[in-house]
Amino acid sequence: MDLNQTKLRNKFNNGQIILINKPLRKTSFEIVKKIRFILKKYLNLKKLKVGHAGTLDPLASGLLILCTGKMTKKIESIQNQYKEYCGIITLGSTTPSFDLETGFDSFYDYSHVNEKLIKLIKKKFLGDIYQFPPVFSALKKNGKRLYEYARKGEKIKLNSRKIEILEFDIKKISLPNIYFRIKCSKGTYIRSIANDFGKNLNSGAHLSKLSRTKIGDYSIDQSIKVEDFENFYLK
Repeated sequence: MDLNQTKLRNKFNNGQIILINKPLRKTSFEIVKKIRFILKKYLNLKKLKVGHAGTLDPLASGLLILCTGKMTKKIESIQNQYKEYCGIITLGSTTPSFDLETGFDSFYDYSHVNEKLIKLIKKKFLGDIYQFPPVFSALKKNGKRLYEYARKGEKIKLNSRKIEILEFDIKKISLPNIYFRIKCSKGTYIRSIANDFGKNLNSGAHLSKLSRTKIGDYSIDQSIKVEDFENFYLK
């Protein structure tokens, strides 16, 4: 083993924070697995702790924070920080998953919706609010993931959860699409925000696009693509 490899081994075992720009249709676990495989192979390691600080859905892109070695102890504190998302709420249709993971189940009229109404309803979503998690989510109930019940068509009782929305900006309105930016607390489901927003407009809505742009002071602008990891961190 050369000197550079030894230094890198110590570096990643002692702990590194890696900012990845997760692409669409990749799970957070797949990204962790890929980075762990690269590091173990390059550094000739049998074991290396690698974890992520906050899951992103497969249909969401953006900032995914990975921690290695001793830095994995910081994962919980990073997860607890406020997060920022940008995306699109699309009116007129709903899906069981509240996003495009599943097909449309209902269609609604939205001809009564205008900019004034949208900005009025938005105020209801600021501050401390309660929301129900999507049934198609990885939350556990009675030892099983919610999506396991949902995929079998089994109905279960869910409890609402308190979250905090610090900022909710409507960036652009081009109906049926509403472009937004949200700063929120840990545990917030933007998919549920989209679904509830549609209900409050006396219509229906789903989340058609989502990107996480910040976690605390960490920004998407500091992140790299998975395919650039070796050149950025190991050369």
